Amino acid sequence: MKVVPLGDKVVVKRLEAEDVTAGGIVLPDSAKEKPQEGRVLSVGDGRLLKDGSRAEHQISEGDRVLFDSYAGIEIQVDDQELLIMSESDVLAVLE
Repeated sequence: MKVVPLGDKVVVKRLEAEDVTAGGIVLPDSAKEKPQEGRVLSVGDGRLLKDGSRAEHQISEGDRVLFDSYAGIEIQVDDQELLIMSESDVLAVLE
């Protein structure tokens, strides 16, 4: 199933959390924090402007992005945990 966001919304899949710290300590699942970066799977058609036209997104499908830990709404689709968030919730594009 494909999730197609509306308006200025984007669908993001979180990247996997690190299992080992920089110092070599293995983290159990309970100690891992949810990663704040992910990959954009799909984007909506843009924010609606006052004149009725749509603003283009600054991000595109496939971009690796950084977002706030509480950004977006989590959904389950085909055993995948995805986030739907506004483009304004995205803090940066990582290259």
